[in-house]
Parts: sequence; structure tokens; C-alpha cells
Amino acid sequence: MTDLLGPLLDSAFTLGGVPTSWAELLGFATGLLTVWLVARQNIWNWPIGVANVVLLGLVFLTAGLYADAALQIVYVVLGLYGWWQWSYGGAGRTVLRVSRTGPAEWGWLILAGVAVTALLTVALSNHTDSAVPFWDALTTSLSLMATYGQTRKRVESWWLWIAADVVYIPLYAYKNLYLTSVLYVMFLALCVMGLRAWRRAVAA
Repeated sequence: MTDLLGPLLDSAFTLGGVPTSWAELLGFATGLLTVWLVARQNIWNWPIGVANVVLLGLVFLTAGLYADAALQIVYVVLGLYGWWQWSYGGAGRTVLRVSRTGPAEWGWLILAGVAVTALLTVALSNHTDSAVPFWDALTTSLSLMATYGQTRKRVESWWLWIAADVVYIPLYAYKNLYLTSVLYVMFLALCVMGLRAWRRAVAA
């Protein structure tokens, strides 16, 4: 496994005086493609997204962002679930359509998000050398909430991604992941595009 993944952690180029790995570079490319495909409701976002999270998981692990690294494992599961939902999650196992998040769904999402943030903050503070336990935990929770909404084609999932990206951008810059920080600036722009597109779809 080390022989297989080792080259992905080699430096592809230097950005801001900091080496940028092939995993981060490939994560950059597949990440942009994934979000662009989600905004267009293209089901190929799911398999490409799985490849993306594996690459970024390696990047985050080496940067000491342990909650984000572990989150990528959950993303693989959610990616497979989202792939199935988009294909068969509609009425009568038809293609899923864009919809809005209901009040009850918002309620348990917020409770789950607060609980996960608190638990991860404590765990990262006590059991890892993370320098940013709360922010790592918060972005993890927001990302999980947003990904769930994305698997169900909820319009509001884009707002959750926007909130997460606003925190991710300076967080990754602080951890010297400059290319990933730039990637999340682009994600932010694509999220706004996706929000507008899904609003039009739900109103149609």
C-alpha cells in the first residue's frame, strides 16, 4: 500500500515556498470537476467524488487535519449512497428530483451537527496534536450535513457548503495547503452557481 500511495505524496511543485503533493494537485482537479457536475445534477459527480475524497484524505492526514482525513472515509460511503439515491431515490424508484429541506429534517440536522462538533472538538483536543480542533470539527460537521443534503438533492445543502467553505479557505491556508485553499475559493464560486441552478430546478 505504501509503495502504491507513496508517489502521490511526492512534491509536484512548490507554491508559496511550500511543496505541493501530487495528491493535492489531483484532488484539486477532481474536486473542481465533482462540484461542477453536482451543480449540473450530473450523476458522474459521485464516482469522481469518491476518487477526490481518497486523494484529499491523504493530504489532510499528512497535514494533521485528522477529523477532515477521517471524514473522507465517511464521504466514500455517502458517495455510494448518493449515487444510488440520485438514480433510484425518487417516487417509485425513479430519478431523484431537487427539493427543499423540511423543518423536522432541519431540526435533527442541526442537533446532529452541534453534537458532532462538540464530540470531535473534545476528541481532537485530548487525543491528537491538532492545532485547530474546533475549526477542524466544525468544518467536518458542516460538510457531513451538506453532503447528506446533497445525497437527497436538497437546495439548502449549498448554503451549508458555502458556510463550510468560508471556514475552510483560511484554515487550509493556515496549514500551508495553499492549493487546497485556492480550490475552496473556487468551490465557493461553484456553490453559488449550484445554489442558483438548484433553485431554478425546484421552482420548475
